[in-house]
Amino acid sequence: MGARQLGWRLVYEALAARVRRPEWSFMNYGYVPPDGGSGPEPGLVALDERDERDRLSIQLYRRAVSGAAVRGADVLEVGSGRGGGASYVARCLEPRSTTGLDFSRAAVAFCQQNRLVAGLSFVHGDALAMPFADESFDVVLNIESSHCYGSMDAFLSEVHRVLRPGGTFCWVDLREEAAVAVLRRQFAESALVVADEQEITDGVLRALRLDDARKVALIEGLFPRVLHRPLHRFAATARSSTFDRFEKGSLRYLSARATKSAAGGV
Repeated sequence: MGARQLGWRLVYEALAARVRRPEWSFMNYGYVPPDGGSGPEPGLVALDERDERDRLSIQLYRRAVSGAAVRGADVLEVGSGRGGGASYVARCLEPRSTTGLDFSRAAVAFCQQNRLVAGLSFVHGDALAMPFADESFDVVLNIESSHCYGSMDAFLSEVHRVLRPGGTFCWVDLREEAAVAVLRRQFAESALVVADEQEITDGVLRALRLDDARKVALIEGLFPRVLHRPLHRFAATARSSTFDRFEKGSLRYLSARATKSAAGGV
């Protein structure tokens, strides 16, 4: 695992252990579709009042699962974090079951205590060696998490293994501009069949701008000053190098939807 990947993981682990407020449900960058949702992309969906504060992050989930048959499915989210996304899927998208998998024991314990929804469970485990039998799930979600993994090739192999024949993998994440071609090769060389792949950096930037003041207040209200700079980078606030790199194009945000052949095989 590279130094940058290790740095991401350490920040995730520290946040899971330190911030125990259940109302902080998501850590993704969010998404705002073109034209604020008036165009063909999913986005400005009706939300319960309890979910409205997390609209931008939920819109990223809705963007990711667009085209996947979630209703009645057994769904796995790899990298479930603080559990807000898995909770939303379980409550609002009508799957048969939803499982969240995360490498952080603190995050899993937090979710087991605070994300109590029928049909929803959380499991500790490694994305590169998932603790599930072959062909256990119809849909696998991976939302802004794979940039922390030591091997994308091994992860895609595991996704293929745990998916049932005909199942769908829904993925969104950031990559260095120089790594985009490598990522596309990794998908192409995996056993999964890519049905759709798009860059959504503009939509993520729109969400980051809208959410900036809230994130700044959280960082500067919850953490000592010595942690502010790395946390601004982590959260991609407007004052951070992360946000600047998104604007300049050296950091890009992509989405992909891939399937496992109906013929199966692992």
